[in-house]
Order: sequence, then structure tokens, then C-alpha cells
Amino acid sequence: MPTDADPSTVVKTLHLAFLSTFWGMQIWVTFISSFVMDSNLPQHTFGFIQSCLFPYYFHIGSACAFINLTIFAMCHPSELLNEEETMQITVFFVCVSIAALNAQWFGQVTSDIMAEMHLIEQGYGLGEDVGLFLNKSLVQLRELDSAYKELTHKLKIYHGFSSLCNLCCMACNGLSLYYMAAHLSTL
Repeated sequence: MPTDADPSTVVKTLHLAFLSTFWGMQIWVTFISSFVMDSNLPQHTFGFIQSCLFPYYFHIGSACAFINLTIFAMCHPSELLNEEETMQITVFFVCVSIAALNAQWFGQVTSDIMAEMHLIEQGYGLGEDVGLFLNKSLVQLRELDSAYKELTHKLKIYHGFSSLCNLCCMACNGLSLYYMAAHLSTL
């Protein structure tokens, strides 16, 4: 039976905790740790750390998005949804779908391609450079090794889609935070 009762403080806290956990991870991983590690670690070390951390990042983010959708849906029965709540539940659903797609496909394929590229680079004695800018030796390697060139092309595609998924989830979480802030009665 649909109810219009307010959720308990515990449920609200859980909802806020999972949303803020995912948002905080997104901000940290996307805008801080990636740039710091890329500018201070050798390329292969940075890639190895990313390949270890990203599966956790993607799966924890997916779980947070799913839990947020579940909590919101349980507190807002479909029979009682207004237009704003329908939009919010849609935002949560989109976030869950995109986060799961990134966790199960784009993120994993990107890590696998990067690992293959690192093996080829190591065979040529490359990959220990530090910095944000593309190494000229890697550009030359693309011209010398057709398999490496193909992997580079695939990496651009999958990494691009993975990044796009991440940005879409950030936008969804930003909208969700805005929705929550708009419904706070006080601070």
C-alpha cells in the first residue's frame, strides 16, 4: 500500500551517505588522484595502479548508485510520484545503468587493452617516463608496430566511452545532490 510518510532519519542518512560516497570518489579519482599520479609516477606504475583501483571504483560506484535507486524507489512509491520525483528516479536509474555498463565492460576492456600495450612497450624498453605529456617514443612505436597502433586506437575508443560514462554518472550525482539540497528544510 503506497504511503506518503517521510522516511526515517536512518534511511535519509544512508541515502546521503551512499550518494556522497559515490560523488566524493568521482571527484577524487577524476580530478585529483589521476592528475597527481600521472604527473609523479612512471607511466606503467600509474597504469598498474589504475588497473588495480578502477575495478573497485567502478563496482563500488555501481553499488552506491543501485542502493540510492533502491532507497529512493522504496521511499517514493510509483503511484505517488510527482514530476520532480519521476525525474529523480529516472536520474538514479540512468546512473545505475551507466555505472554498471562501465564497471562490467568499458572499464575492464580499457584496463585489458592498457595491459597489452604495456607489454609491448616493455618489449621496446618504454613506459618508465613520468608526466602528463605523450612520449615521442610512443608515437614512433605506433608507426613501427601495427599491433600497438591498433591497441592505441582501441584504447582511445574504450577509454573515451569509459570517461563519458564516468562524466554521465557525475552529472547524475550532481543532479541528485541538487535535488537533495533543494529539499532540505534547514542546514
